[in-house]
Amino acid sequence: MAEKPKKPAEEKEEREEQEGQDEAKTKKGLPINLIIIGILAVSLIGGGLFVWKAGIISKFSEKEDAKTEEKSETDAASEAVTIYELDTFIVNLAGDSGNHYLKVKISLELDSEKAKTEVEKRLIPFRDSILTLLTSKTVEDVKSLEGKAQIRAEIMTMLNQYLKAGKISNVYFGDFIVQ
Repeated sequence: MAEKPKKPAEEKEEREEQEGQDEAKTKKGLPINLIIIGILAVSLIGGGLFVWKAGIISKFSEKEDAKTEEKSETDAASEAVTIYELDTFIVNLAGDSGNHYLKVKISLELDSEKAKTEVEKRLIPFRDSILTLLTSKTVEDVKSLEGKAQIRAEIMTMLNQYLKAGKISNVYFGDFIVQ
């Protein structure tokens, strides 16, 4: 059964019918795609409005702002360390019949302004305690790095006993001359 050869007019009609069917399929598919896109857009807009009205985003940003403020307050507190410089101490060291002396400039790192006012009130006992401590040291005690660290620790412990409204957090030596 051989097919009849088609005339060009019939072929043209068949092509037009197929194109018409394709267009019909496309027209049917187009509204479905538009409907899906429309539903998604409305959902996104609705979700965005819900988040905005509920204040969810602002709650997160407030938490971050609070954390940032806490960090800046902590940084400001750490930068607000008070340094109190004492006068230079010149003492004869123990042993060697007073042939050696120590000249030292001491600065105290305080944890608060209250501690500073308290140090100023107790300056005479502080100087006396430091002088007594330094005159008990020998040349060997003050020349080594370990000896200097021990003197720092002893000064800090001794002076913190006098303080009630704050504390000395570190002791610094500005000058440290042994002769």
